[in-house]
Amino acid sequence: AAQSADAANLAAWNAAMAWETEAKRLDPAVLAAGVGAVFEDPRRGFYLVAERDGVAVGGLLVTYEWSDWRNGEFWWIQSVYVVPEARRGGVFSALHAEVARRAQAAGAVGLRLYVELENRRAQATYEGLGMRRCRYFMFESGESGFGSRDS
Repeated sequence: AAQSADAANLAAWNAAMAWETEAKRLDPAVLAAGVGAVFEDPRRGFYLVAERDGVAVGGLLVTYEWSDWRNGEFWWIQSVYVVPEARRGGVFSALHAEVARRAQAAGAVGLRLYVELENRRAQATYEGLGMRRCRYFMFESGESGFGSRDS
């Protein structure tokens, strides 16, 4: 489990992921506050961090979605990042296994995540872990305000 001392790494990894996947620069102050908010209120979710030889090499965020259809929670895996030098080395597999273990122990009804349409490598990784593409498309209102077309 990540600790508040991991917040700087988590924020930096989120910024790196946004740039790598969407060529998007995130506001560092907003990002730091967003990461910190998870540690301040556990209802928002939790972070996991993977370490190799005592050095943090990756992490992810888990958030919750209530399903009235299933009378239970889906756990959403978000903000996945593995430092480049540790990629393809089982870091995400270990993080995923820990999330799955915790979700099952907590009685979650399933795990979900979203992935960029063009990120074929990540999709192959998720499929290799037994996850499958679901039947839903995702829609959103713009992050600059409801009804905005900004992304």
